[in-house]
Amino acid sequence: MDDLRSATATAAQLQDLLIHHEDVLEFLQQLARLSASSLSSMGTVYCGITLQRSRGHNYTVASSESAALEMDEMQYAFDDGPCLHALRVHEAVDVADTSADQRWPEYMRHVVAQGVRSIYAVPLRLEGHARAALNLYSRSAMTFDEDFKRVARTYAEEASMALRLAVRMSQRAATVEDLQSVLQSRTDIDLAIGIIMGQNRCSQSEAFDTLKRASNSRNLKLKVLAGEIVAKLNGAPSETHFQTP
Repeated sequence: MDDLRSATATAAQLQDLLIHHEDVLEFLQQLARLSASSLSSMGTVYCGITLQRSRGHNYTVASSESAALEMDEMQYAFDDGPCLHALRVHEAVDVADTSADQRWPEYMRHVVAQGVRSIYAVPLRLEGHARAALNLYSRSAMTFDEDFKRVARTYAEEASMALRLAVRMSQRAATVEDLQSVLQSRTDIDLAIGIIMGQNRCSQSEAFDTLKRASNSRNLKLKVLAGEIVAKLNGAPSETHFQTP
């Protein structure tokens, strides 16, 4: 029952993030902070989110603290470590005690010197070729016990779904913005043609040819020149009356 209440609360928090943060990078930054606070029940946990768009191109897109960002970037410098391994094998990686773990020895020496004693990296499931991971750090050894790891994996599943939805929303917003730009350009061109027709008492085809010639001679894009003509006549940019979904 406690797990169900916790999962429900987590889902509600992530939905709230989606509602209030439409930009993906802003959403990720808030997700990193929420992850750190939500998973700090057994001591302070720092969180970084790594995104891998292609092999060899990893970067931290969000972090709850500068300490998490530093640990992530140190890992990229060595091109190996628990987070990158989690991305490569798509499985959670647990480092119970950085001072005793024999994997990634160079990275571990630097981590210990920075006072980080345990690490838990959980992959996030994305669509397409992109990969991401939730990287959790603690200054205490043995922080991430079995209960914590189970909760963290469940949390990562919820975060993965929220992140996929955030990406889709961002892509749709970009598509709508592009469509609005196209419609605006079309509106300006049609209005500019109408203005030229009225001024020169010519046909629509002749007006369009005139606009094209002026565009070429002034080395301006057709939509830019059309916008200038409309703005000069109106004293303000035109507005499209098309509605986009």
